[in-house]
Amino acid sequence: MSKKNDNVSLAARSARIAKRMWTGFGVFMGLIVLLFVLIYNGFIGYTPEIDQLKNPTDKFASTIYAAGGEEMGRFYRSKGNRVYVDYDQLSPHLRNALVATEDVRFDTHSGIDLKALGRSLIKRVIMGNASAGGGSTITQQLAKQLYSPESNGIFERALQKPIEWVIAIKLERYYTKDEIVKMYFNQFDFLNNAVGIKSAAFVYFGKEPSTLNIQEAATLVGMCKNPAYYNPLRYNERTRERRNVVFEQMVKAGYITQAECDSLKLLPLELYYHKVDHNDGLAPYFREELRRVMSAKKPDPDDYSKWNRQQFVDDSVAWETNPLYGWCNKNQKPDGSNYDIYSDGLKIYTTIDARMQQYAENAVREQLMYLQRIFDGGHGKKNPYTADAKLKEKLINSAIKRTERYQALKNEGKSEAEIMQNFRTPTDVKLFSYDGDYVTTMTPLDSLLYTKSFLRCATMSMDPVTGYVKTYVGGPDFRFFKYDMVSTGRRQIGSTVKPYVYSYAVHDGGLTPCSYRPGGQPAVKWYNSVWTPKGVGGTMTLKSALTSSINSISAGFMKGTSPNWIEERGEYVYPPATLAKWMHSFGITSHLDPTPALSLGACEVTLREMVAAYTAFANGGLRALPIYVTRICDNRGNVVAEFMPQHTTVFSDDTSFKMIDMMMNVVQHGTGTVIQGYINGAQTCGKTGTTNDNSDGWFMAFTPELVTGVWVGGEERYIRNVGVGGTVSAPVYGKFMKQVYADHSLPYRTDAKFKFPEGYNPCDGELGPVGSGGGGGGDGTGGGGPDVMDGAFE
Repeated sequence: MSKKNDNVSLAARSARIAKRMWTGFGVFMGLIVLLFVLIYNGFIGYTPEIDQLKNPTDKFASTIYAAGGEEMGRFYRSKGNRVYVDYDQLSPHLRNALVATEDVRFDTHSGIDLKALGRSLIKRVIMGNASAGGGSTITQQLAKQLYSPESNGIFERALQKPIEWVIAIKLERYYTKDEIVKMYFNQFDFLNNAVGIKSAAFVYFGKEPSTLNIQEAATLVGMCKNPAYYNPLRYNERTRERRNVVFEQMVKAGYITQAECDSLKLLPLELYYHKVDHNDGLAPYFREELRRVMSAKKPDPDDYSKWNRQQFVDDSVAWETNPLYGWCNKNQKPDGSNYDIYSDGLKIYTTIDARMQQYAENAVREQLMYLQRIFDGGHGKKNPYTADAKLKEKLINSAIKRTERYQALKNEGKSEAEIMQNFRTPTDVKLFSYDGDYVTTMTPLDSLLYTKSFLRCATMSMDPVTGYVKTYVGGPDFRFFKYDMVSTGRRQIGSTVKPYVYSYAVHDGGLTPCSYRPGGQPAVKWYNSVWTPKGVGGTMTLKSALTSSINSISAGFMKGTSPNWIEERGEYVYPPATLAKWMHSFGITSHLDPTPALSLGACEVTLREMVAAYTAFANGGLRALPIYVTRICDNRGNVVAEFMPQHTTVFSDDTSFKMIDMMMNVVQHGTGTVIQGYINGAQTCGKTGTTNDNSDGWFMAFTPELVTGVWVGGEERYIRNVGVGGTVSAPVYGKFMKQVYADHSLPYRTDAKFKFPEGYNPCDGELGPVGSGGGGGGDGTGGGGPDVMDGAFE
């Protein structure tokens, strides 16, 4: 009886224990369900809203394209070089390799693979096999990439996996399997500035994602396990072994046969690496200017230093008149926020012609290599500055204070003496050379002077009708010389100012190319002084004076504060203030000091302003606004902005015809004849210019279809003995156009002609038909001549 009671008691206890266990299990499962419900509804942890799940925030780099569709570069922040691709742009090998390696039941589960999860728990938790692999599905990994913030603390880390499971389930509700694969590849960071599959395919193999072969696809998928550990640039053999594991997994999944696998495993891991860097690629100066322009904010005078007030003026004008300037801050996305050039995946289609841009860069490099040898043979490497010792010391000290090294040391609290000691202490530095970059030991001060000893050159070309900017070269090498001499640097323009001086005389004074002007020194009276630029004796026509760039003729148009002998003779003159206003009507926003010296180019203007201004001469008096971009699309390809040509009337077409007649003679018989050896007789108008001490050399030129400007000089205006415009800058134009004319895929031909009205005579019947008037020596004044502002010529 007692034994029977014991059995009953044992059974009862067992039942109670079982009941408690099942109750505990039920409570546990209930808590798990409650946890998931709370997570699913956003009460615990972070889960994105439905709208965000349907439209995840994808941060894609913006891509810049040349006019022919060639990719020029991208705008992105650190680890943001991601470009969107659609599913049909992926190689099928990518999907097969990913599914076989990361989630073999991907096409059958709904975000969570319970079988893989159970296997992982048993092997990793119970059996302690840390290398057994995880149970995360592709969708879970995508959820982690898209939405999982960094976890801090034990509780957050414990919740991270359940949150990823919930997000994965939600993602499966709103996206197809193919869309999930596409999003996964677009999001993954493959290192080495290769974020997303499009960047990765290019960086590692120089391909588009759609053209990746099976071994390349397997390599990239293999990296997904741990891209730092399986980095093919650092660990080629280790990454190859991981690639071969992917092949084995593809056999198990039925995507390839064992024989195919064995054959593929024998192949070496070959890369075609392309380093991605903002400094590399086509037209880096243009891309940096484009970034500055598009991301500009509305100018605030408090944001500009006193010495930089002119930049505030320029930016204010651009904000009001140029729709591209500040575009990102002027325009909003559908959600009401402003566009972000670094993360919104914009597709920016520019006006740059990739072929012409390369020709321009070639011409700049070739000419600078030649000029540098001459410059170094003089004084360049020893003393790039003026001979004034005190001024030289002042300039060097100023240059030191503008360096990043100086600012960093200053921020560390170093004294001036300590900073200068640092600048005199030898260290390893990387230096520019036309024979190739190199590393050497040198003091930072010597490195600074070495860099300044290199001559700079800038050139820009634009279509005078549409305003499309075709080429843009801001310096010799953007990696070492980032200061842009097209749009940022301002230099005195020398005799390239004379077409403005002459055109006003034609426009307002009724003069023609054949009108005569008195020679000799003009002696312009200006308040308490008399300005007497050197003159050339004898009268001469405007055409001859411009052809030979006679300074006294240009200066003789200036009306002083009291009459001089030219004005007393009844010759046409006008005030310097009128010239300044006239030049502003050409679109020049730089400050112009209204003094008589303005007639010889005593003003600092950017090359971009000059090129845009000269479009009025080539386009019948209509000035074109420079256009960098034709259209902008969002990351889905929808056009969000288009940019049309903008024109302003400056003068009549008759004035334009007269100026063309005179400026063609400059190239045919005057200071611009050096380009004749390059352009094969093409009709070209031009004007050279040189500043005092031969510090700046200019050449402005235009054909019926293209306006181009070239500047050559030092990094700073005090660097001297660079050369005259006709010999240092004009050859850049000639070498550029020679390549352009030789490329028959371009629309430019040497037989293009300026179109004059039938029977047109620029001299109104005075001295003959178009093209007459003689060359530089037609009036006994002499052709060509030196190229200096304070001399008799240029």
